Amino acid sequence: MINRLKVLYELQNIDDQLDDLEELRGDLPKAVEDLEAQIESIKSTISEKEQQRKESMDKRKENESQIEISKESQKKFKAQLYKVRNNKEYDALTKEIDHTEELIAKYETENNELADMSKTLADEIETIKPKLDELNEEVKKKQSDLKVIIKANEKEEEKLNESRKKLVTQIKKGDLSAYMRIRKAKKGKAVSTIKRSACSGCHNIVPSQRQLELRQNNRLYYCEYCGRILVSAEVSESVAV
Repeated sequence: MINRLKVLYELQNIDDQLDDLEELRGDLPKAVEDLEAQIESIKSTISEKEQQRKESMDKRKENESQIEISKESQKKFKAQLYKVRNNKEYDALTKEIDHTEELIAKYETENNELADMSKTLADEIETIKPKLDELNEEVKKKQSDLKVIIKANEKEEEKLNESRKKLVTQIKKGDLSAYMRIRKAKKGKAVSTIKRSACSGCHNIVPSQRQLELRQNNRLYYCEYCGRILVSAEVSESVAV
C-alpha cells in the first residue's frame, strides 16, 4: 500500500514541476489564443464583406443586361407606333413602352443603391485591414516570445512528461481518476502532506487520530476539509530523497 501512496505523491511532485514550467509562460498562451481568435473573426468579417461586394457587382451586371434588353424592347415598341392601325394597338404599345421605362428606372435605381453599398463595403474593408495587420504583428511577437520560453524548458519538460507517463501506468485507475478530479478542483494540488499537524493544502488541523492512521500507510485518506489525498511524512520524505 505504501508504494501506492508513494507513486501518487511522486506524480504530484512531477505535476508541480510541470505546473511551474507552465507558469513561466505566464499569460502568453492565453494572449496568443485570444489574438488568434480576434484575427479569425476579422478575417471572417472581411470575407463576408468581400462576398457581399461580389454579389452586388454580379447583380449590377445582371441589371445592366436587363436594362439593355429593356431598351431594345422599347426601341421596337416605339418603331411599331408608326405602324398602328387603331387606338387599341396604340394603347397596347404605349403600355409596353411605359412598362419598359419603369423596368429601366427600377434597374438603374437598384444599381445606384448597389454601387453605394459596394463603396461602403470597400471602405469598411479598408478600415478593418490595418487592425488585422496590427493583430498579426502582435500575435507573431507573442508567438515568438512563447517559443523562446518553451524552447528553454523543452528538454526538462520532455523528461518530466516521460517520467509522468511511466508513473501513470503504475497507478490504479480509481486512484488516478480521484487524483485527476481533485487536481482539477483544487487548481493542481491533489496530494497533501501533514505539516505542523495541518494539511499542507488547506492548512486545517488534521485530528490526532487521523494522523496516527496516516502513519500506518495502509489506505488512502482524504482531508475532511479540502478533500485532498493525504500522505504521511514517511511517504513524502521517501519520495523526496
